[in-house]
Amino acid sequence: MVVKKETEKIKKAVSGEKEESEEVKSNEEPKLTDLPGIGPAVSAKLESAGVYDMMSLAVMGPAELGDAAGVSPAVARKAIQAARNMLELGFTDGVEYAKKRSNVIYITTGSKSFNELLGGKGVESRAITEAFGGYGSGKTQFGSTLAVNVQLPLEKGGANGKCVFIDTEGTFRPARIKQIAENLGANPEKVLKNIFVARAFNSDHQILLLEKVTEMIKNGEPIKLLIVDSLTAHFRAEYAGRGQLADRQQKLNRYLHDLMKLAEQHNLVVYVTNQVMANPAQMFGDPTTPIGGHIVGHASQFRLYLRRGKKGSRVAKLIDSPNLPDNECVFFVTDAGVVDEE
Repeated sequence: MVVKKETEKIKKAVSGEKEESEEVKSNEEPKLTDLPGIGPAVSAKLESAGVYDMMSLAVMGPAELGDAAGVSPAVARKAIQAARNMLELGFTDGVEYAKKRSNVIYITTGSKSFNELLGGKGVESRAITEAFGGYGSGKTQFGSTLAVNVQLPLEKGGANGKCVFIDTEGTFRPARIKQIAENLGANPEKVLKNIFVARAFNSDHQILLLEKVTEMIKNGEPIKLLIVDSLTAHFRAEYAGRGQLADRQQKLNRYLHDLMKLAEQHNLVVYVTNQVMANPAQMFGDPTTPIGGHIVGHASQFRLYLRRGKKGSRVAKLIDSPNLPDNECVFFVTDAGVVDEE
């Protein structure tokens, strides 16, 4: 009987066929319940604590996992080790890393010159793109354009996905989304239906909403764009003065790292806007300085400085990027959103 089974396996291997059970197993992503000591009840506790996937569990400590799941330290250590083995956490060569990044998606900005500034295709996923500038510089308009463009098919510069908009300043306007969609020839109601909006009323609420995004993705929503407008408004208002600066920066740093993890794990485009201040020590040149200091600067892979230009135009300047040179471009904000010419 054993010989017969082995013969059948060899025949299937020679013919290029795979066993159905193996094929299904390879296509399915590992679940929390696949780990030793993690049953449905423990998995439910972890999900209520905000742990939805293997990576989140693999980077936890035994004590932290024990408190969240209500299991003994020995069981927690065993589950963490099993998760790390499944995910094969460790070093890989540059070729393998390039293969992992082959699924990066791009969302067109709506402007050819703006796309060129960002490498030719638009805003990329698995990274945080930050835009800072004074009021009226086009930060929110750029975000609204991306919220519509993410729904375009891949061949038209979109991602065939939906958008989550975390609004901290009351800037989201459905009428503006409809206007941009109509000018692109899309169904405005359908476009609006594919944008999930939440108004964050304080920094804690803003942080909590990231857990909701993870939950939505887990439930099958094809979210490809996350917009936070603006990133620093609540942190700036709630932590006033130098005495609270360290607490503010620490909390902001944690929030940015959660954004980075979300972008990497789920292959999302993350676009955040940032407020500015005038640097009083700046004697010459432009005194405009983004809020958040070095913490925001280091966390953002792409930093854009937006400002008003001549004759109703806007200017986007690329301040920082891991692979692109500093440069700037001119664009316009019209009824169709961000475009090359007025």
